Amino acid sequence: MSQPPVEPPQHGPTSPAGAGQSWQPGPSGATGPGQPGAWQLGQPGHSAQPGAAAAAYPTGAPPAKQNRRGLMIGLIVAGVVALLCVGAGCIGFGTYYWSEVRVEPTSDAPPPAQPLSCQATTVQGQPEIKAVGMPDFASAPQTGTVTMRITTSLGPISITMDRAKTPCTAASFQHLADKKFFDGSRCHRLVTEGIFVLQCGDPTGTGRGGPDYRFADENLTGAKYTRGVVAMANIGEPATNGSQFFIIFKDTELPAQYTPFGTVTAGLDIVEQVAAGGHDNSLGEVGGGTPNTPVTIQTLTVG
Repeated sequence: MSQPPVEPPQHGPTSPAGAGQSWQPGPSGATGPGQPGAWQLGQPGHSAQPGAAAAAYPTGAPPAKQNRRGLMIGLIVAGVVALLCVGAGCIGFGTYYWSEVRVEPTSDAPPPAQPLSCQATTVQGQPEIKAVGMPDFASAPQTGTVTMRITTSLGPISITMDRAKTPCTAASFQHLADKKFFDGSRCHRLVTEGIFVLQCGDPTGTGRGGPDYRFADENLTGAKYTRGVVAMANIGEPATNGSQFFIIFKDTELPAQYTPFGTVTAGLDIVEQVAAGGHDNSLGEVGGGTPNTPVTIQTLTVG
């Protein structure tokens, strides 16, 4: 049975076989995907290597037996766990004090937002890593929504991201979009058995690529991976989000280990078109393969 997409050194779903693999840590100590091969959509799947931001989705044929871990989407199917191989908020409560006289607040203005802490780490020493520097997480917006617009070779896709629930993830996409990180990259993995995802976000198109940083998971409590949800792929370990993500085109059962950060509001038919074309099964036990209907991200913007 196929397994969830896998993302190479970055993130994405993988099969149990890949769960044991891991990236070789770089100078920074970051780790990467646990499966060989690159992620491909089908969803999330690609392999990554530690050391920093490795992609977790495999693209094309999975790498030969090498010491690389692929990023995957975790999925339990027939007793097999596939990994899709990627913050805490404080609420202040005002208190009224009473004595003989009640003390009224001096202002109705809300308290200033606290600096955002995304528990990010840098990644170094991996050939698939693309250096773009660390996002300015501390000052990232923590309220409202923002739209990610993807112009693909098959048409436009729009995704609404929730900054209130996933401020770190939204800030990372904003940063990468400003650097034109995704432009010209292809969605490298498609999975149509067991889980139903299309994985993208690796500039190398191998499922092993990603940015030179990794950041913590968000919004996992009660996470559901239903049709139209967009989530981060990882290397099968906490706090290994990079750039690889997967779009779910059919309700999928996955463990709450992949940050769900957005919802497709337009263009899901494009993903379904790619899914209908099937894949080449190049990822073997990891699950899925390169889409038979190629789809490339021509531009990706946030705002």
